[in-house]
Amino acid sequence: MELFWTQIVAHWWAILLGGAGGFAYYKFVGCRTGACPITSNPWVSTLYGALIGALLSS
Repeated sequence: MELFWTQIVAHWWAILLGGAGGFAYYKFVGCRTGACPITSNPWVSTLYGALIGALLSS
């Protein structure tokens, strides 16, 4: 049972770190013209990073 909770916690950490990475990408790299579908919006960029984190932790 302990291994199960460890895996869940690790999965959520990966999601949180992916979201933070997505937001950092928006903040520091971003899109100057506003025409980029992912990096022009902080919400989309954060959610995309969280999705990537979730996929990589599976």
